[in-house]
Amino acid sequence: MGSKLDKKRLVVNAMNALYEPFGIRGREESDILWHNISWSEEKQKGFFLVRFEPGSSSKPHEHLGMEEFVVLDGELEDCDGRTYRTGDCVSLSPGSRHYSHSKNGCTLAVFLRGGLRSVEEHAV
Repeated sequence: MGSKLDKKRLVVNAMNALYEPFGIRGREESDILWHNISWSEEKQKGFFLVRFEPGSSSKPHEHLGMEEFVVLDGELEDCDGRTYRTGDCVSLSPGSRHYSHSKNGCTLAVFLRGGLRSVEEHAV
């Protein structure tokens, strides 16, 4: 029997969610996949899952607001050499610039406020 709360609750399992090519602001990246949970292009904020395929890298970008994520599985290496491992919770401030790479693949739970802006790799 369902409750009134069930009509306002969305439950997604990160391990078996349907992932598709990542695409915020039309920046589709075929080797990085996502499952949108509450991301709003209009509001430029929300929550989503991201899966880096083995050997994939994000494009260099700047955060216009906070980005916070939890590594659910695997490892993600940032452009400065910092490696985030399963269980790590990361908070990046507005204005932070980076790109990331995953040698063996990983899955992240991401909350983003303020969107992204592309930057050149040398500007990171």
